[in-house]
Amino acid sequence: MDTAIKSTNGTQSFMNQSTAKERADRVDPYGFERSDDFDYESYEELMSEYLVILTRRAIKWTRLLKGKRKVQKSVKLKRYVRKGIPNEHRALIWMAASGAQDRLEKNPGYYQSILLSHHDSKLVETIRTDLNRTFPDNVLFRKTSDQCLLKALYNVLLAYGHHNPSVGYCQ
Repeated sequence: MDTAIKSTNGTQSFMNQSTAKERADRVDPYGFERSDDFDYESYEELMSEYLVILTRRAIKWTRLLKGKRKVQKSVKLKRYVRKGIPNEHRALIWMAASGAQDRLEKNPGYYQSILLSHHDSKLVETIRTDLNRTFPDNVLFRKTSDQCLLKALYNVLLAYGHHNPSVGYCQ
C-alpha cells in the first residue's frame, strides 16, 4: 500500500507502507518455505543490522581471494571460515577445505566416468525410491521447480554409491 505525502512545495510523493511480510520472500535463500507464524518483523530488524556485517565480510573475502580459482589453507583463511563464508565463495572454499579440489585435479573426469558407467540396479532402485522423500519441504527439490535439483542430487548419490561401495547409499 502506498501513502501519498504532500511536500512543502505542494507536490505529492508516495511512501511505501508495505509490511515486513510483503517485503520478505516467502521462501528463504535455501529453498525452504517460511511457516505461517514466521516473525517477519523480527527477521527484518535482525537482517537490517546483520547485512552490514555480511557485506563487510564479503568484501574481506573478495580481497582475500582476489579472483583466485584456488585457495591455500592458512591461519587467516581458518579465521575467516569460522566467521562465516559468503554464499558466492562457498563452493570454492568447500572444494579447498575438504580436499575435493586436489582429488579433482588428480583424477580429472572421474565423476563423469562413474555416471557413464554401468550402475548397480539395486543401488539405483534404492536411491530412486528415497529421492522424492529427500527435502520434501524444499521448493528447489520439487519436480515443478525451474531449477529442480533432484537430478543433480541423484547423480551425486549414485556416484558416491559406486565410488564407495562399502557404504553405498543409506538414507
